[in-house]
This record gives sequence, structure tokens and C-alpha cells, in this order.
Amino acid sequence: MAKENIYLASKPRYEILDGLRGVAALMVVAFHALETYIPIFGTQHINHGYLAVDFFFVLSGFVIGYAYDDRWDKMTTWGFFKRRLTRLHPLVIAGTLIGAALFFFSGSAFPMTLEVPAWKFFLCLAMGLLMIPCGPGLDIRGWQETNSFDGPIWSLTLEYCGNILYALIFRHLPKAALAILCVCCAFFTLDLTLGWDVFGFFPDGPQYTVIGGWSLTGQQIYVGFSRLLYPFLCGLLISRILPGLKTIHLKGGFWWCSLALIVIFSIPCIGGETGVPDGIYQAICILILFPLIVLAGSGSVTRHEISTKVCGWLGRLSYPLYITHFPLMYIQMSWVKDHPDAPVWIHVMMNLGVLFTSIVLAMGVLKIYDEPVREWLKEHWLKRKK
Repeated sequence: MAKENIYLASKPRYEILDGLRGVAALMVVAFHALETYIPIFGTQHINHGYLAVDFFFVLSGFVIGYAYDDRWDKMTTWGFFKRRLTRLHPLVIAGTLIGAALFFFSGSAFPMTLEVPAWKFFLCLAMGLLMIPCGPGLDIRGWQETNSFDGPIWSLTLEYCGNILYALIFRHLPKAALAILCVCCAFFTLDLTLGWDVFGFFPDGPQYTVIGGWSLTGQQIYVGFSRLLYPFLCGLLISRILPGLKTIHLKGGFWWCSLALIVIFSIPCIGGETGVPDGIYQAICILILFPLIVLAGSGSVTRHEISTKVCGWLGRLSYPLYITHFPLMYIQMSWVKDHPDAPVWIHVMMNLGVLFTSIVLAMGVLKIYDEPVREWLKEHWLKRKK
């Protein structure tokens, strides 16, 4: 049996980290749902919800290092890629197809969708299914997203890049070299959040924020990789030094860490708007607080059955919720565009309805599609003898 075809069983999971991933995914949905109402009500109650992406990258680096660092004597690089594709790509396909099916329901908010030629629609669909980013010339919605059917897939594109960098480069580096590289990549985070703009990517002035990464332009590519590199490397480094590190152990660790994430994502913009104070806040969250939360989550345990079940459910929900909710948001944006003067209670019910539908859709996709497809791929692709 060729070693690249040897199926590797999953290691024991960090239940609290699974739960925290789900909490962050729910906050992303709330952030996107409330973002629609900024022009109407002039506020966003989940002001820093976009930082959940940076937290996901810390978790990803940690989980990749924990799951695979000690297994390279049992698998090849292609074997690693097969496992990551099995885990990630079925839901990329699902999110893209759901977005394509609902694409024309958002015409009020995105009039470009009603003018797209058929050839461009199906070309973008094929590229989305294959995780090939679309450039601005293939924008069919108006936001220049790399996937116009399902916006959040831009971060999965970066996740794929992180996995490729890990397999080809990062896994070979000793801990000292990884730490040095991690510190160097922190510079890119500070370059964005403190408005240094050392490389001149922002001719219209400094942004003081990490927001961005979803377009295939020089500026957006820089933002995206800046958001990926430090968090991913930091999570990977934590996974390597954790065995010899005095961990942070909290009683009720899941609940305290969840509360910390909710507060971090919800706190108003420091100084009232994006600027140096808020940029400093974002840098502190990314460079310090998120790694500490991962340390606390990995060093704590769930002591009650309820906490264990909640973490397990949130962990299973997190990825399908993140990857399938945004097509519903496009429709919500269109409805709000058509009904800006609707009573507040109707807008509240609209938001709650979108949140509920997003969760039901995610669980349905998980149970009916994702889990069966991944099991089939494990049996017929990962376990297949040469």
C-alpha cells in the first residue's frame, strides 16, 4: 500500500476550540446581517465582527500543526492535500451552488446581476466550483469579489494558500525559524492597522484596518495575505510549543473564552471611527488576544455534559454556517433596499429569520451533503489502495 493512500484517523479534538469556532461563525452571521442596516440606522452593533476571519486563521494554523506535524512519515505532500481537499472543498462547492441558485434574487441591491451575460455567469460558476479566483474583469455582482456567488469563499482561498505554504515550507522550519518568521509577519499586520503603508498600496490614504482581502487586486491581495500570515503562523507555532508550555487553564474555559470573543467583536470602534486608536485595538486583538484565547481554549477542558455537547454542535455547525450563509445575506440586502421604511420590528424579525434560516440551511447541508460526501471520499479516495 503506498503511503500516500494510508488513511489517517482523526486525532482527539480540542472541544473548546471547536466550540469557539462556532461562536465566531455565529458572530460573523450577526455582523453581516446588521451590516446591511448601517445606511438606515447609522450603526453596527458587531463593530469588529470581521476580525473573526483573523481568529479563524489562528485556529487553522493551530489545528493544522496539531493534526499533521507528526504524521509526515506516514503521508506525502499529495496525501496531505487530498485530506485537506476532502475536508474543505465539498462545502466550497455547496456554497457556490447555493449562491448561484439564489443569484438573481438580489437584483435590487445588485443591479449588475440582472445584466450579466450567460457566458460570464457560467464561467464564474465553473471557476468558483474549482476555487479559481475571479478578477475584477469577471465581476458579475458589483463588489469585485473573487467569488460573486458566495463572498466569504475569499477567505477559504487564503486558507488553501496557508495549507500549501505549510506543506511546502512551514512544516520544514524549526520552531526558532518559525518564531522569527511569525514576528516578521506581524509587521504586515501593523503596516495595515497603524497606517504605515510602507509599500504604497493605499494611494488614497492609510486605512488603519485589516478589512479587505476579497478582491484580486494588488492592494486586496496584500491585505488578504497580511491577514493570513501572522495568525496562521502564530497558531502553528502555538501547536508546536504547547507540549512544553505552561498552558492557560480556566474553569469554565469555553464560556469565558466565548464571552471574550463576543466582547472583542462587539466593542465599538475606538475613537468613534476607523483611525489610529481603532487600528491599535485591531492589532492588539490579532497579535495578542486571539493567540491567548487559543492558548486558553486548548489548555482548558469541558467538565459538564452540556458544555461538551454545545461545543460539539457549534464545532460541526461552524464551517457550513460560515460558507453557506452569505447568499441569504445578498437577498436580505435586496429586501432592505426595497423596504427601507419598514417598521423596526419587521427589520428585527427579518434579521432573526435570516439567522434562523442560515443555521437550518447549514445543518441541512452538513447532514444531507457534506458528511456523506466526505465519508464517500474517505472510503473511495483516501483509503484506496494503489
